[in-house]
Amino acid sequence: MDLKALRSRVPAWWADAKLGIFIHWGLFAVPAFAPTDYDITRLQANGERHPFAFSPYAEWYQNSIRFPESPASAFHREHEHGRPYEAFVEPFLAGLEQWDPDEWADRFAAAGARYVVLVSKHHDGYCLWPTEVPHPTRSGWNTERDVVGELADAVRRRGMRFGLYYSGGLDWTFESHPIGTFADLLAAMPTGAYLDYAEAQVRELIDRYRPSVLWNDISWPTTQRRLNDLFGHYFEQVPDGVVNDRWLTPVKGMGVLKTAPVRRVVDLAAARAMRGGELVPPKPRFFQYRTPEFASFSHIERTPWECVRGMDKGFGYNRTSTEADYLTRDELLRSIVDIASKGGNLLLNVGPRGVDARIPEEQLTRMGWMAERAVANDRGLVGTRPWIRAEDRSVEGHEVRYTAWRDTVWAHCWLPERTSAVGTLTLPFTATPTTVVVAAEEAPLSFVAQPDGITIDLPADLDTAVFTVGITGAAAAPGATGRSS
Repeated sequence: MDLKALRSRVPAWWADAKLGIFIHWGLFAVPAFAPTDYDITRLQANGERHPFAFSPYAEWYQNSIRFPESPASAFHREHEHGRPYEAFVEPFLAGLEQWDPDEWADRFAAAGARYVVLVSKHHDGYCLWPTEVPHPTRSGWNTERDVVGELADAVRRRGMRFGLYYSGGLDWTFESHPIGTFADLLAAMPTGAYLDYAEAQVRELIDRYRPSVLWNDISWPTTQRRLNDLFGHYFEQVPDGVVNDRWLTPVKGMGVLKTAPVRRVVDLAAARAMRGGELVPPKPRFFQYRTPEFASFSHIERTPWECVRGMDKGFGYNRTSTEADYLTRDELLRSIVDIASKGGNLLLNVGPRGVDARIPEEQLTRMGWMAERAVANDRGLVGTRPWIRAEDRSVEGHEVRYTAWRDTVWAHCWLPERTSAVGTLTLPFTATPTTVVVAAEEAPLSFVAQPDGITIDLPADLDTAVFTVGITGAAAAPGATGRSS
């Protein structure tokens, strides 16, 4: 397998997709708690002594309660009476009896998702499939019900691709040292028997489920040579599959992370990196796309990429999240368009509850917003590529994002809430005798050629914050690149 030919390249289905659904669901969704005071990048940048102890990621609950001073630890003492994390297995399995994978898949398809990525094993090591790979110290740390297989079938029946997340870099059943800082994170990566265990499990997932996306997290424990063999096996089984960028393999000298001076240097470097507000993983030797977390890029990226984020401040279901912690309708719809204009996909997370296997109403509402948009604006997103620039402002001052498909440029315009007062929209294009302007649902729009662009008459009954216009047979107006917002 020639991995060099696949590096930084993705199959067309993935580049066309624009929207995927991530699913974080496991034992952590039973207590379902994390503080929401700060996002993860601010915690790292602010120089907290143990930033991970205050993580807004509810899926990190088992780690957070290892710090007596953490909010999660206080919650655990008060509401869970300090019981062991293993006690969440029984209520999770009871909730699993109510699970309907077809209902989930219907929701994802209606929202316009083209692929779904399920967390098969998170950092707590609990597996959502009946693995046949024996755990050296903890038997039965998995569901007997084939959650992975049932969801894969439901997703594929609706024409979506199915992918799998696997926590390769952390497994707290092998290494349970509390992770308070970034240096702790690097030092907590398991070794020894875990290398063969993790590789065997990922091979099992590949052979059993043929995932279209192989999404690893944190890092990978084996040598690069062994990892390349694993990639070769994957692409033999799934020729049009795709892998993400979180596959850093160990380097010599990792042992120095046990020393205090080196740990301080690592933590200071991590804090500096986070001050820009972006969490972007370092590039491994082989990857096909980047995965900035809760972050986007400010320009068109030629390397394929995917913004991965939750609807609130984390991924696993968090009972403490309020409406103020969730994305607004405008934030969500605009983010999909903005990411597409810069060459990316949005992998938007769903965090179901652990006690009843239901997707919370706040998240269903947001998938409903996407469903409303998907019908009208698919042609301006799915299958498109970045244009010669990502963004502009209209003459009237409205923000614009661009996507392109063949000879059509799609202009996605941010309009004020009371769009009936807008009337017209002037975009920086030079009209020709063959210029055609249409709305996303292909209804023709009248326009007038002006010295500074084309002025489009908007529908009188327009009621949307993002209005999409398709322009064919026109060129960018001279000097239009100076309008970038």
